[in-house]
Amino acid sequence: MNFFDDHKKLFITATLFFVLLTVFVAILPALNNQLINAPLPDSEPLSEDAMAGKSLFIANGCVACHTQQVRNVDMDKVFGQRPSVAADYARNERMDLWRNTATLMGTERTGPDLADVGNRQPSKEWNLVHLYNPRIVVKESIMPAYPFLFASKSIPGKNDVVVNIPEEFAPSNGHKVIASKEALQLIAYLQSLKQVKLEADVPEFLYKRKAPADSNSGAANDELDGEALYVAHCQACHQADGNGLPGAFPPLKGSPVVTGDDLELYVDIIMNGYDSRPEYGVMAPVGVTAGFTEKEVAAIINYERTSWGNNGKKIKPEDIKQIVDFVKTQSN
Repeated sequence: MNFFDDHKKLFITATLFFVLLTVFVAILPALNNQLINAPLPDSEPLSEDAMAGKSLFIANGCVACHTQQVRNVDMDKVFGQRPSVAADYARNERMDLWRNTATLMGTERTGPDLADVGNRQPSKEWNLVHLYNPRIVVKESIMPAYPFLFASKSIPGKNDVVVNIPEEFAPSNGHKVIASKEALQLIAYLQSLKQVKLEADVPEFLYKRKAPADSNSGAANDELDGEALYVAHCQACHQADGNGLPGAFPPLKGSPVVTGDDLELYVDIIMNGYDSRPEYGVMAPVGVTAGFTEKEVAAIINYERTSWGNNGKKIKPEDIKQIVDFVKTQSN
């Protein structure tokens, strides 16, 4: 019983037990996790700017409203091409000797998931406008604006990144809005968030919605909702009225591409995006990223051709199937 009366023996024994348990319960499992959850082969480490942007993401509390985890349920298909796996977070290394880093997986989706936002919305122009004031591109957005990450100048410098802001949101003094270094770093982090393609053993989404069996269903019932597809994939840039945003995203209302007969160009833009207009930002490969089939592409084309006063000719999925299949082979 002398053991319990000797405080030195008690504290030394308790310390040894603590160290031993820490090794077996925390350290060894962590080292084993690093071995079995190595970074995916095509994943890239964060750049210096993206790392600084991650710190800004944390500092501004973005994780409170945005998750970074695509769950294996059908409703999460809009956020990524596959469910997230443990290896997606393998590059979350320590920020320095004293600070660990958060995976930023989040617990609530007040805003959309960001695990694959670098593929879904890679446009730097769109992200800067959205960061300056989200209501410019998404009128119903409840996300706070971050104008303090921007400056205004009457005459921008040679190396300044000018953000094209619509007149009703621009500074009242007529100055140009300039993105700060911090704003560009935060965008660099968001653009780095991309799911890596898995060559094998891709997890499938659960709870897939199945179309109701109907022996009398015809071609009319097979037609997809082009408006819903437009809202989900196109409206953020081209806007609900099809007018786009001047200096940032082109209008679809009255567009010769939309109302014209060059289906190859039209389908290629939807699938692979576009990057040869100096007056507008780069369009992302929306169709390829979302895995559109000819039915989705035809539904979007028909909606755009019959909306906002456009009077383009409607098409059928079979009219563009060969074009869509060819475009997909070119993007691989």
